[in-house]
Formats: sequence, structure tokens, C-alpha cells
Amino acid sequence: MIASLNGRIVYKDENSVVVECGGVGFKCFVTKKTHSVLGAVGDTVFLHTCLVVKEDALDIYGFSKRGELDVFRMITSVSGVGAKIGLAILSEIDCEKVLLLIASGDAKSLTVVPGVGIKLAQRMVLELKDKVGSVVSYDQFETLSNIGNATSGTNAKEAIEALVSLGYSQSEAALAVGKLDTSLPTGDLIRAALKYLSRGI
Repeated sequence: MIASLNGRIVYKDENSVVVECGGVGFKCFVTKKTHSVLGAVGDTVFLHTCLVVKEDALDIYGFSKRGELDVFRMITSVSGVGAKIGLAILSEIDCEKVLLLIASGDAKSLTVVPGVGIKLAQRMVLELKDKVGSVVSYDQFETLSNIGNATSGTNAKEAIEALVSLGYSQSEAALAVGKLDTSLPTGDLIRAALKYLSRGI
């Protein structure tokens, strides 16, 4: 298992980089975010990596942050989400937001990624909703737990549905309601969530 690479960049294009380590060049496929922080050819780079074994190839996927690699591994554990789709998801959506979308049940927002239809997005949410805590920090876990609690209470569910009908995404609504006391009446939850959302936080 190739867990990481630390070496000199000898080539890069828009979705991959070749890193030379000990005289051997390793081609890594990378997300847009990782690509944006790579140096120029000749610079030294460190990448967290995942080796994907296929019948006809051994592909390496590289990430500048461990958290991005962890999310990649998590989403590619879902049937139908191969490494290329996993890379596409993390190229279009920041890894922290991917976790938020899954935790809040916002499958629709995942379909902005080419190759991700609504059925696949719903499968991801269904299979991963209870697993996001394993790849986040304590603070993130607390936030995602609040979102999970918000999506399970009756008043909170009604407030989220009302906010979605006003044009907010499922994840935005769940994040706002998740920061409130979900035992409040639905109307109070909606008003408080709207105040939170109007501040753009």
C-alpha cells in the first residue's frame, strides 16, 4: 500500500501530477483543490495517497490534506461510486461540505457533480449518514450531530421544510435549525433560522 508520496514534481496537468521519489515517477490523480496548492515543476510536494487496484491498472489518488483522503475513502465505499466519481465529487464540492450534505440528507445538492444522479446521491446519503462522525474533528462532529438531531425532530423537520420552500437548500436549512433549541415551536425555529441565515454565517 502506497500511503504517501514525498518528492519532486516532474510533470503536472489539470487533473494529475507525477511525483519523483527515489528516481521513480509516480502518477497521481488529484482533485481541483489539491491541484491548486501544488507547486511548480521542480518543487517538492507531499501527498497523502490511496492506491486503487483494478484489473488492468494500479491508480494512485493524491490529496494535500488527510481529511480529503478520508472523505474520498468514505464516499468510494458506496457501491456505484468509483474512484473517478469520488475524485469528481471532491473536485466540485469541498470535502467539509460533502460531509454536511450527507449529514443533512441533502442528496439533491450532490447531483451538481457530473455522473452523480439522484439515485446514486440518495444511496450515498443513506449509506453514509451514520458514518460521517468517523472522519471529522470533535467540533465538526458536534455540528453534524446537531444537524442529525434537527432532521429527526418533528418541529425541526417542519422548520427545515419551510426554509427549503423559501429557497434555501436542505443542507443550509438543516445547519441553521441544528444550531437552535429544536424543542421550540416550529414558527420560532423558522424565525430564528431566518435570522441566522440572513447573517450569512
